[in-house]
Amino acid sequence: MFESFRNWLSSTAGKIVVIVLLVPLVCGAVYSVMSFSRGSGPDFAGSTMYICTETGKTFRHRNQAGETLPIYSSFSGKNTAVPAEPCYWTRDGGTKTEPTWVLVNEFVHKPGPTFCPDCGRLVIGHNPRPGPGVRPPPTQEEWNLRMGPHRSSQSSHDDARQ
Repeated sequence: MFESFRNWLSSTAGKIVVIVLLVPLVCGAVYSVMSFSRGSGPDFAGSTMYICTETGKTFRHRNQAGETLPIYSSFSGKNTAVPAEPCYWTRDGGTKTEPTWVLVNEFVHKPGPTFCPDCGRLVIGHNPRPGPGVRPPPTQEEWNLRMGPHRSSQSSHDDARQ
């Protein structure tokens, strides 16, 4: 039985069948190894989107053990980059697939809530993504109506301590 199989493999038809079966397997293995080694998409655990606090420009960075904030930004040439928060909302409360990356006031010790420069909606640390049952965050106008135009996140923290 092995002898007939060996003879078939050494024939032209056997070689073609082996090549047709092996090429996709090898390509799939190479693709899997390459995808694993470089991560897959923006949610890759070792990679974070950062924003330069001086220029407002964003870049992806693979986090390194022992790094402290802010990290080096090639845009400013200094350690001025902090994690950026994604905003997937539109001005009318709809959603979009590509986020606007936002510098949250808290990272630069600026008082008050942060609003997306694109849609004008509230952005917080660990900003939730849109999904079923998730309502859009308030716009700056809606926030001001609820909280008052001069109320900052710092004053609300102070009120909570009293």
